Amino acid sequence: MRWKSGRRSTNVEDRRGGGNAPRRGPGMKVGGGAALFLLLLALLLGADPTKLLEMAGDGAAVAPPAQQSAGAPQDEAADFVSVILADTEDTWNALFSAAQARYQVPTLVLFTDAVESACGYSTAATGPFYCPGDGKVYLDLGFLQELDRLGARGDFAVAYVIAHEIGHHVQNITGIESQVRDLQRRSSRTQGNALSVRMELQADCYAGVWAHHAQRQRRLLDEGDLEEGLNAAASIGDDRLQRMAGRRVQPEAFTHGSSEQRAQWFRTGFQTGSISSCDTFQAR
Repeated sequence: MRWKSGRRSTNVEDRRGGGNAPRRGPGMKVGGGAALFLLLLALLLGADPTKLLEMAGDGAAVAPPAQQSAGAPQDEAADFVSVILADTEDTWNALFSAAQARYQVPTLVLFTDAVESACGYSTAATGPFYCPGDGKVYLDLGFLQELDRLGARGDFAVAYVIAHEIGHHVQNITGIESQVRDLQRRSSRTQGNALSVRMELQADCYAGVWAHHAQRQRRLLDEGDLEEGLNAAASIGDDRLQRMAGRRVQPEAFTHGSSEQRAQWFRTGFQTGSISSCDTFQAR
């Protein structure tokens, strides 16, 4: 990616090197990293992944207060995150403005090992996530090693993950997230999982919309970057994670979508650059 000359976002909150005492809060974490470690563990044990995630959120250990700083981080990995965040800001500001609306810029929190949000106390095992309760994206840069282990390599794979979480922010400020959560509360577990899949696939599509405009307007992508993004989307498909856990594929247990679905919807957003093309809730 041609990112080094890009604008740096000032909406990065650096909490690395510390943590916060656990506190339960409103809202449910929405993840693009698929809570990889806990999901694999749940699949191996035959457990409900959401229960393990809730247990992770209820951790009893108290970590020392975080050292927080705002602005553009100095190390290269965090600097890259800052540039990608800034580029999503530029894209979504323009798209909302064209629709006569105002985009509410989110904050991205960098943390190490564990973090407290309005959605509760989370460990790095949860993976990157978006918290609707405070409108922030949370990212432990150690997750980049997990992406590499899963075969999702390259800088654009990381950019896709960030853009996916920003997609959840778009869902939150447009009211989609709250509508889905309300429906899930009145649905069976299987129906709730199906709704979760559609919401995650829409966030994948929104990530593709961002990539479309990043390339068309700012030529951010290099040759091969699109393939990195598609590979990253496919690498964290539910069917692939279930196979990695040594279990049979169970579509009714999917919460994020299959590898094929995730890559398909990311490609749809990239090819069209249109928010309206991302209506996964009406698609078959």
